[in-house]
Amino acid sequence: MLDAFVHGEVSRISPEAPVPVLRIERRHAMLGGAGNAARNLSSVGCGVRFFSAAGDDPEAAQISDLLAALPAARHCLVRDRERQTPVKTRYVAHGQQLLRADRESAVSVSDRTAAQLRAAFRAALPECTAVLLSDYAKGVLNGRYAGDFIAAARDAGKPVVVDPKGRDFSRYRGATVLKPNLKELGEATGLPVSDDSAQEAAARQLLADTGAENVLVTRGPAGMMLVTSAGCVVRIPALAREVYDVSGAGDTVAAVLAAGIGSGASLIDAVELANIAAGIVVGKAGTAVVQPHELIHEVRNRSALRAGDKVVQLDEALDLVRGWRAHGLSVGFTNGCFDLLHPGHLSLLETARSACDRLLVGLNGDDSVKRTKGPSRPVQGQLARALVLASLHYVDGVVIFDQDTPLELIRALKPDVLVKGGEYQPKEVVGADLLERWGGKLLLVDMMPGWSTSATVSSLEGRRERG
Repeated sequence: MLDAFVHGEVSRISPEAPVPVLRIERRHAMLGGAGNAARNLSSVGCGVRFFSAAGDDPEAAQISDLLAALPAARHCLVRDRERQTPVKTRYVAHGQQLLRADRESAVSVSDRTAAQLRAAFRAALPECTAVLLSDYAKGVLNGRYAGDFIAAARDAGKPVVVDPKGRDFSRYRGATVLKPNLKELGEATGLPVSDDSAQEAAARQLLADTGAENVLVTRGPAGMMLVTSAGCVVRIPALAREVYDVSGAGDTVAAVLAAGIGSGASLIDAVELANIAAGIVVGKAGTAVVQPHELIHEVRNRSALRAGDKVVQLDEALDLVRGWRAHGLSVGFTNGCFDLLHPGHLSLLETARSACDRLLVGLNGDDSVKRTKGPSRPVQGQLARALVLASLHYVDGVVIFDQDTPLELIRALKPDVLVKGGEYQPKEVVGADLLERWGGKLLLVDMMPGWSTSATVSSLEGRRERG
C-alpha cells in the first residue's frame, strides 16, 4: 500500500462547517503496509526480495518505483486490473494528524495472481535466510494463501516470522514466530488479555491452536512477551522514551526480528534487538525506519546501563540457563577472584566466551577471597569486582559465591563447558569430575604470561614500605 501525506497549515475554521481549513503546502508518499517492513529491512542492511499484489493504477507504479529505489532489493509486484491499490492519506498540520482517509481493496487476490506470487516466491527462497509475512488483511495472505507461503518456506528450511491480522490465525500454522499485538491476541483467541497471566494464557492457547513454535506479543508501553512452545516465557520491558508516533512500529519490530533471526542471532537476541528498534522508531514522526547507527548506539548505551542486571543470585542464574537452553544455546562457566582485572583475565574470559554461546562467571565473595588469598585481600569489594566483570560484553552473568570453591555452583548450573586457566591439571580443576554426568567438557586456557594480581599487590605493598 501507499502511505500518502498532505502537509499544510491551519489558521482558521471553515465557515461552512466546524472543521479546520488546511492550506496545503506539500505532499509526499512512501511505502506503507508490507512495504514499510521492506523499508525497515533494507534500512538495517538486509537484502530484500519483496512479493505482493496491487492494482493496475498510478499508485501501483509509484509503489514499484519506491521499491526499486531500496538498496539491495528486488520485487515482484503483480498488477491486477480488478484491484485497487490501497492508499492511506494523512492530512497533517503543525506536526499533528487532522484526518486519515483510506482507499483500499481487501478482497482476496485471484488464484492466478496468487499462483504468480507463489512461483516467484519459491524461486527466490534459495537465496534467502528468513521469510517475513506481513499481513495487512488486504487479500494477498487470505485463506489458504498464507499457508502456501509458510509451507514452501519451511520445506526449504527457512524460518518464518508472521505479523498477523484478523481473527483466524489457523492459516499461519507452522510459523516460527507469530507476532500479534494485544488486541490481535485477544481477538484471535477469544480470551481476556488484561494482565500478564491472562496474556501468557492466551499466547499458550495461540501456540496450541496454530502449531507455531513461538508467540511474541507486542504490548505497547508494557514491552513484549515471548512465549515458546518449549515452555519458556520471557518478558522484555519497553524502552523508556517519549512516544511521538507509533505508526509503523509493528513493521519495524517484525522486520528487525526477521533480520536478526535470518542473520543467525538467537531468538532472544533478535527479540531484544527488535524491542530496541521499536523504542527508537516510536520517537520519530510518521511511518519511520530505524538506522543501523541508531541500533548500535542504543545497544552500547543499554549494555553500559545494564551491567548491574548481569549480577545475579543463583536462582536467577538458573532461570537464565533454562531460558538459554530452551533456545539451543550452550552455557560456559569459569570462576575466580578477579581482583584488579588485568589483560590475563580478559584473555581468559574472551577465550571462554568463544567456546560457548553464553558465559557465566562465578566470583569469589569477599570472605572467600580473604580465606584463600589472605587478610589484605581483596583490594576491591565483591560488588565492584562483579560490576567490572558484568560490563564486559563477553560476560553474560556474574554469580557471587561465599564458599572456598565453586563446586556447588557448578553442580547446580551444569555448564556445557567448564573453563579454567592452563596452569591447572585437569584433575585439579574443581568440578571437572562432574562433567561426565551431563556431557560437559573441560577447557584449559593458556594464561597470558606476565600478569598476576598477587604480584601486582606485592609490588604496590613493597613500594609503600620503601616510600
